[in-house]
Amino acid sequence: MRRLAGLLVVPLLLLTAACGSDDKDSDSTSSKSELPAITAGAKFGEKPTLAKGEGDPPKELKVEVLSEGDGAKTKKGDALQVNYLGQTWVSDKPFDNSFDRKQPLDLTLGAGDVIPGWEKGLEGQKVGSRIEMSIPPDLGYGSQAKGDQIPANSTLVFVVDILKATTLPVSAKGTEVAQDNIDLPKVGTNTDGKAPSVTFPKSDPPTKLVSNYILESKGDALNATDSAVVRYEAYLWKGGKKFDSTYQAGKTQTFPLAQVTLKGLKDGLVGKKVGSRVLLVIPPDQGFGDKETQGIPKNSTLVFVVDVLAKV
Repeated sequence: MRRLAGLLVVPLLLLTAACGSDDKDSDSTSSKSELPAITAGAKFGEKPTLAKGEGDPPKELKVEVLSEGDGAKTKKGDALQVNYLGQTWVSDKPFDNSFDRKQPLDLTLGAGDVIPGWEKGLEGQKVGSRIEMSIPPDLGYGSQAKGDQIPANSTLVFVVDILKATTLPVSAKGTEVAQDNIDLPKVGTNTDGKAPSVTFPKSDPPTKLVSNYILESKGDALNATDSAVVRYEAYLWKGGKKFDSTYQAGKTQTFPLAQVTLKGLKDGLVGKKVGSRVLLVIPPDQGFGDKETQGIPKNSTLVFVVDVLAKV
């Protein structure tokens, strides 16, 4: 089963193309003398400017807490919102930063959203902190070049402001909503964190978007500008074949709704309450249309069962 998350959301950030392994032990202790100096914008919330690294870069992950916040410590499974600036060790020119875009990055620790060096460096830091990290190639992009700005085997340097952390529930919860339309899939209502069951009818698929609560919570409604942290199962209506699942990967997915390219997915989630489970039936004209996409036949009706765990 091939994950399609990269096709559902516009890929804006180099960080989302994570590679390498996070199994190797690395030293994440503070090492001020080895990290490039901040030459301007030193305060939390300000866009920083970094000098080039001096000498050979560290061979292991190095993390310095530049200013410590007073929030809770981050942990795996938390949905984070951060601002950042990144450059290579040998350059004083950033290859990416969120400060100029005025759009923080949303990620879930442990979900594989970012390179392994980020996963390791951010875990255990307090919300409200500014940290600086140097990330060796094996915890970054390894032997893969990323355009002209990040050559192969680059050591990366990041300054990161941790703006927010949200502890995620294991499952949607709420009031069960009657599933009395026999022409729609029947969805399980379990709240144990396991994938809900989906039973398909023998009828033809609907021709218009369906967005129905299975479990309706009392949470805030999603706006089109929010990022939704979700777990989901995705099927083809025809044959009930599953083509994607966050449950199988054991991870969550963060959808910045403004960047979601699958129209039916975006339209079906906007307005739904955080904490709910939602059934989406997406007709071809609001899905992948008349083009085959990564093994999904053209003109396919798609079915998503989505647990909306949080918004960030």
